[in-house]
Amino acid sequence: MPEGGAVYIDADACPVKAEAERVATRHVMRMVLVSNGGIRPSANPLIESVFVSAGPDEADKWIADRAGPGDVVVTGDIPLAAKCVEAGAKVLKPNGEELHDRNIGQVLATRDLMQDLRSADPFRVGGGKPFSKADRSRFLEALERVIRAAKAL
Repeated sequence: MPEGGAVYIDADACPVKAEAERVATRHVMRMVLVSNGGIRPSANPLIESVFVSAGPDEADKWIADRAGPGDVVVTGDIPLAAKCVEAGAKVLKPNGEELHDRNIGQVLATRDLMQDLRSADPFRVGGGKPFSKADRSRFLEALERVIRAAKAL
């Protein structure tokens, strides 16, 4: 079994699970897919699937309770990202954006502002931009970089 940290994936809606598995395997780093179910377990011995109860934010709580220095967390959930950054983990969004102590406050504030704007205008339609090949490529480069940094701790 590998030594050191792990890559934790907030897996329910993560579009880069396969990419993360390839990079974690190349680094012989344990990867944990955390979800409410519906994720097919990997045959890869480095990949662990954890299924949590169906309650709100159960996967987030599970990851937040375990992530720390030397770990990498992949999530699009900003409150979870903030908890993991505070715990000392490296955090990436699936589009490759790194979240850290220098930007997480601004990202949280923007998330809250957008949530307020959406709730103030229930007829507002639209959402984020679609996930692209460029996002996938940025993620792969960023994951490689943060795993190397996490392993150096």
